[in-house]
Amino acid sequence: MRSTDAPGRRTERGSSLPLVVGFVLVLLILVAVVVDSSAAYLRRQSLDSLADGAALRGADLGAEGGEAYAGGISGRRLRLTRATVSGAVHAYLRSTGAYGRYPGLRVESVRVDARRRTVEVRLSTPVDLPLTVPGSPSHPRVGATGTASVALDVGTG
Repeated sequence: MRSTDAPGRRTERGSSLPLVVGFVLVLLILVAVVVDSSAAYLRRQSLDSLADGAALRGADLGAEGGEAYAGGISGRRLRLTRATVSGAVHAYLRSTGAYGRYPGLRVESVRVDARRRTVEVRLSTPVDLPLTVPGSPSHPRVGATGTASVALDVGTG
């Protein structure tokens, strides 16, 4: 209080510095959250495309082990086996350079539903977040799932 203030009266004067510092800290944390979540979202989007491509390649080459193109399909059925699909998925990831572009890339699962003739591929990769938010995971991972199906189209020639 200054000496000119009336005795016993409280003034509304005070330092606004703590309020400004608090506001700046909250703003910086919000910026970090937005930047980090944007980086994770973009990484997941590109991983989605990779998982879709891997599922398509697995369904395509996994059908009769890729022999459908060489010698036709035996018994007019497409058979998907987990071994051939998984091999096709890993070959696709190697041929596209995915392991180099996404260090730490893991094929979490390759599922084959023979009845529906579908292939599901789950991939995950670590994300290097540009900013660190207190309380956030130190080594976050993003994942993506791609699904494809293969069907036999018997045309009448």
